Amino acid sequence: MLAAGLGFGAVGLAQTVDDSVGPAVQSMNLPNDLTVFGKVDPNVRKATAIINGTIITQTDIEQRLALVLAANGGKVEGEERDRLKLQVLRNLIDETLQIQEAKARDIVITAPEVQQTYARVAGNFKRTPATFGTFLREQGSSEASIKRQIEGELAWRRLLSRRIEPFVNVGDDEVAAVMARINANKGAPEFRIGEIFLSSTPETAEATLANANRIVDQVRKGGSFVAYARQFSEASTAAVGGDLGWVRAEQLPPELAAVAQTMQPGSVSVPIPVAGGYSVIAVVDRRTGGGVDARDAVLALKQVGIKFPAGVTREQVAPEVAKFGAAMKTVRGCGSVEAIAKTLGAEVVDNDQIPVRGLPAALQQMMLDLQIGQASPPFGSVEDGVRSLVLCGRDEAQAAAGPDAATIQSQLEEERVNRSARRYLRDLRRDAVVDYR
Repeated sequence: MLAAGLGFGAVGLAQTVDDSVGPAVQSMNLPNDLTVFGKVDPNVRKATAIINGTIITQTDIEQRLALVLAANGGKVEGEERDRLKLQVLRNLIDETLQIQEAKARDIVITAPEVQQTYARVAGNFKRTPATFGTFLREQGSSEASIKRQIEGELAWRRLLSRRIEPFVNVGDDEVAAVMARINANKGAPEFRIGEIFLSSTPETAEATLANANRIVDQVRKGGSFVAYARQFSEASTAAVGGDLGWVRAEQLPPELAAVAQTMQPGSVSVPIPVAGGYSVIAVVDRRTGGGVDARDAVLALKQVGIKFPAGVTREQVAPEVAKFGAAMKTVRGCGSVEAIAKTLGAEVVDNDQIPVRGLPAALQQMMLDLQIGQASPPFGSVEDGVRSLVLCGRDEAQAAAGPDAATIQSQLEEERVNRSARRYLRDLRRDAVVDYR
């Protein structure tokens, strides 16, 4: 329909265009021999834009970019920073289109709704809403920037729930088929997966793959997978940093399942070709499905810690660390911790309801090997201080329950909603009037 509307005939295209190019290119009837009038300078980047009358300023871009840089510890420099800046502009354009479309469909996101999500985000940063604003300004961002992002995410989700989700159907037979595969593979691993999905067409596949490889490179150098997922991923899980939750191989697309099963926790995959584009996955954790994983145990702990003056060396504090370690070996139950800590001038912090898998990897097996009332060996650093964990109680792990039919149906529906949402946004981009300044 698009080609016909533009006046490009489809008849005889196979004779004039190389068969190796995709059908979308063929529909445009582009000549092989052409003259380019004027030139494009790849070094010129438009900084701001007006989208259907809504202005995106340089300040908007810089403040949103600051959020990404803060999540990456400010490690992004040079060309990667410039590339992120361009992606932020694209994201702001999409966000604007989503908000505009929602308003056109009489969807209004209220200030209290935005504030509720803002408070939850502040809590994720271990800050109150009031102090979170100060933190954002220190990073070069603002409350207005993150609240606009929240508004866009809420508006788009509500729009999809009205315009797309009611028309997505998953049959009982499809759910039953997945359940049957899961039941046939009881005891198989489950994975906590993060995903970044980048859509592509045959014509854009090469550029999309290069972009995906750059993301993998940055994450492997220490960049935040969650931050890149929020900015780059085109799946609905972008709003939660790409988190798919705990899944079994049968719940993943075959291409992702095959790769996930070869990965270790903490690793990031190369770009994986999937239907409609490329995915990059991170395996956050893995466990045995339908069985008991000891790392699902929940611990009650007391943390005893000492700190050192700034500028001291490891050799200088070695005697104090040795004294600390010897004292912790004398712990005989949590009731004696405060008295021992007092002799050391140490601080005691109670930590209840700590899942073993939530501890740093180096501590997990160490804590599983302890008996109630025992203390771990000292750990830490000269800069951050030395600590020891005393095990005060343990709720043993229970067998991990597999996904039920409702969960599987929800996941299948989400996949289909995602596909429709990408088409919806693509149509909004096509029809938009965007003026770059």
